[in-house]
Amino acid sequence: MMQSATTALMRCFLTESPRPERVREHRLAPWLVVGTVSIGAFMGQLDASIVSLALPHIGAAFGVGPGVVVWVSLSYLVVLVCALPVAGRLADRVGRKRLYVQGFVVFTLASLACGLAPDLPLLIAARCVQGLGAALLQANSVALIREALSGDQLGRGLGIQGAAQAVGLAGGPAVGGLLLALGGWRLLFLVNLPAGAIGAAAGVLLLPRSRTRLPASRFDWGGAALLALAAGSLMAVVSLGREPGFTAPVIGGLGALAVLAAIGFVAVERRVAAPLLDLALLRRRPLPAALGSGLVAQTVLFGTLIVVSFDLAARGVGSAIAGLELAALPIALGVAAPLAGRLADRHGPRRLAAAGLALTGLALAALALVHGAPERVLALACAGAGLGLFVPVNNTTIMRAAPEGRAGAMSGVLNMTRGIGTALGVAVASLLYGVGIGTGRGAAGADHGLEITLAALAALALLVAGALAARARR
Repeated sequence: MMQSATTALMRCFLTESPRPERVREHRLAPWLVVGTVSIGAFMGQLDASIVSLALPHIGAAFGVGPGVVVWVSLSYLVVLVCALPVAGRLADRVGRKRLYVQGFVVFTLASLACGLAPDLPLLIAARCVQGLGAALLQANSVALIREALSGDQLGRGLGIQGAAQAVGLAGGPAVGGLLLALGGWRLLFLVNLPAGAIGAAAGVLLLPRSRTRLPASRFDWGGAALLALAAGSLMAVVSLGREPGFTAPVIGGLGALAVLAAIGFVAVERRVAAPLLDLALLRRRPLPAALGSGLVAQTVLFGTLIVVSFDLAARGVGSAIAGLELAALPIALGVAAPLAGRLADRHGPRRLAAAGLALTGLALAALALVHGAPERVLALACAGAGLGLFVPVNNTTIMRAAPEGRAGAMSGVLNMTRGIGTALGVAVASLLYGVGIGTGRGAAGADHGLEITLAALAALALLVAGALAARARR
């Protein structure tokens, strides 16, 4: 039995094997696809939220400050951002099931390497490989759901996936705090191993083979290299600029490199026959507004998790208690996400998206002003509920705009913008918090760092909410 399962897994790792007939003919077969995809969604968000809580502890273990240890998170995110459009394009050509199973295997092995890393450089290297595995998972997740479900079921399926992501986010701080208290930060990576094994086996048995594939074409390696250069340079400027100062020659050079690489990327994508990122696809209404607001929502979400994690650590709050407090945000997100589709049908997707981001912005503004634990938990829950109303509706809007046969590419674009938002949230929150604590000592510095970071995130959420509300009125 074990040998046959291993053989099936290896066959699907290299090709796409069919599902067993009992699974294929079952009336719940489409929802088994949603369940399988939700495992990957859960793992990705669990890992992201666990690491955000562990950064202060990893920094202390290796004797580095926030500006350096944040690359344990940013290295993963930069690789994720750069690999997502590549994985999306490949999935449309070689098969989504195949790349999804491969993603589980790569992610799980890289998690083991992270847990065993003897120093910070090797930990960051293993995180890069983990980001590659996560890209193979995320680039295919929404596309697999779209292929499995009919149009009237798509919103519900994406809502379930959003709830799985929220459960992962919620479990990250709570489970992470417990594991940190029990055995240290290495356990936070090793917890991925059983989930990864289950997810890979479920992918082989429950996912269908791809129905549509694009013809083979020359791959846009130039565009991929320029995208990686632009993303990496931008993240380096934001995360490291505070140490030597933003006027330092090296930081200025990295900023110029990011701008030139971005310009070069756009020029290459306009010229090649099979671009990595189809710029014409991004001009389809309502994609620019939906992708831009989704990026902002992800920036706000992870910026909040990062800054509150650092603030609680600075106040001496224990890991287990800090994890339970942080869990209020993703738990509320998970509760609200399944309701979003029903509310969108009643009030309209744009109005609901605007209301969700407005609620998040107001909650973060309140969080900047209160410092007691009960008030903090309530504000985090309100922020999470707002994001839970926004995210599923926004994802459904984006995927319904994808042309036939381009679901993988659109899923890659969607998750790439989320990855950029996550990286910006981590980098900007770390930067603003570091600037804030530099203006005071002890608790006063921590208060100031928290206040300016949350105020900036609240203003960003409210600004985009206002723009969405104005579009809804028109």
